[in-house]
This record gives sequence, C-alpha cells and structure tokens, in this order.
Amino acid sequence: MSADTRPRLIETIGRKRSSFREWRGHRPFWGGLLTVLAGIPIMYIPYANLTIGSLTVRMATTAGAGSLIIGVLLVVLGLTMWFQPASRVFAGVAAILLSLVSLVVSNFGAFLIGFLLGLIGGALGVSWAPGRAPEGGSDAEGPAARNVAGPVVATNPAPAGPGLGSGLDDLSGTSPTNGTNGRHRAG
Repeated sequence: MSADTRPRLIETIGRKRSSFREWRGHRPFWGGLLTVLAGIPIMYIPYANLTIGSLTVRMATTAGAGSLIIGVLLVVLGLTMWFQPASRVFAGVAAILLSLVSLVVSNFGAFLIGFLLGLIGGALGVSWAPGRAPEGGSDAEGPAARNVAGPVVATNPAPAGPGLGSGLDDLSGTSPTNGTNGRHRAG
C-alpha cells in the first residue's frame, strides 16, 4: 500500500466532521445537549459533600431520591431529543416541567444551574423545526406541495368581475383588483 492510496488524516477528520454536522442538523442538538447538562448537577449536587479544610458540608436533602430521578429523566429526555427527533416537543415540554419541579425538590434546581439549563434546553427542543430540502431538487412534488405560512397574497391578481379568476376576487379583500369590498387601496 503506497502513501498515495491511504486516506490522509485531515481528509478523514474532515469527513467525520461533515457527517457529524449533517447528523447535528437533523435534530435539536443544542436543546438535547443543554438538557443532558441540566440533569448532571440536579442528580449530583444533592449527594455531594463540600469539604473546606476540616469542615464538611453535606448538601443532601430529604428528597435525594427525587433529585436523582429528575436528573436521570432530564438526561434521558436530552438523549431522546437527539435520537428521536420526532418526539422533540414531548421531550422539551417534559424537560421544562421537570426543571420547574427541580426548584422545589433538588436544592433550588441544583443552585439554579440545572434549572436554567433545563428550561433553555427544553425550550430549544420545543421550538426546533426540521430544515427544508434545498430548492434545486426534483420537481416531483410540484409547487402545490409547499406549505404556505401567513396570509395568501395574490402575486398574479385575478381579473376583475364576478365569477372570473381563481377565487381570490371575492369580498374577503385578498385581491387588490376588485373595488367591491369597501376597502381602499393605498398606492
């Protein structure tokens, strides 16, 4: 095997980085990461001992098992956002609710660190939407398959007159060509 046929280390790292970027783009990655990071202090801090010199401070609460359960569930919900992106809304809402419960159960949400990370991660999981395919692809779907958000504005106005056009010339005011709707057109 010659040096020319072996893949270079830089090319291998570049391929892995681009495949990770591709994987990360198809799921709420940052919401899942923040949710996983929120679970760690919530489940760790109530069982931790803080030693300052010869003084040992134990931060255990009476609901230590509840803190452990909340932390583990937040980690599982963060992983769910990564590996089951279709259930991102459920996982995000559950992460927000568990973060709110951790305020009461787990040392003020593990000193507000886990609480804030869980709220932000859950909100990112709920608000994430899958990206659209590039528009240079095949025309098999056609223009009728596109989802339209917001008000429909006629770019090619329908001809004026009753019964003419594609239905945009009714009294709803969606067509600027008819003056029968009682509204004035600016410009």
